[in-house]
Amino acid sequence: MSPRVRLDRVLGRRVLANNNRPIGRIEEFRAEREGAGWIVVAFVIGEGGLWERLGLGARLLVGPTRANGLLARWDQIDLSNPNRPRLRCAVSDLQRIE
Repeated sequence: MSPRVRLDRVLGRRVLANNNRPIGRIEEFRAEREGAGWIVVAFVIGEGGLWERLGLGARLLVGPTRANGLLARWDQIDLSNPNRPRLRCAVSDLQRIE
């Protein structure tokens, strides 16, 4: 069975890289349906995730933005301590989103 973590405990938390430097905050997640439930497949880190969470309405209000972010697969983040998420890989291994 997969570990369970409440999403409200990790959203907005700073993610630390292997060198203990913050790379951004978990602003959004991506999930897929599995059976009767949902599983998180990725976390969006940084401003790009915030705009993703706010949605199209916010973009229409403020206009086009250049918010960048990082996409981390579920297995690239250590959530054993949900208050202090850490990368399990190098920052360069994360997918960049614009």
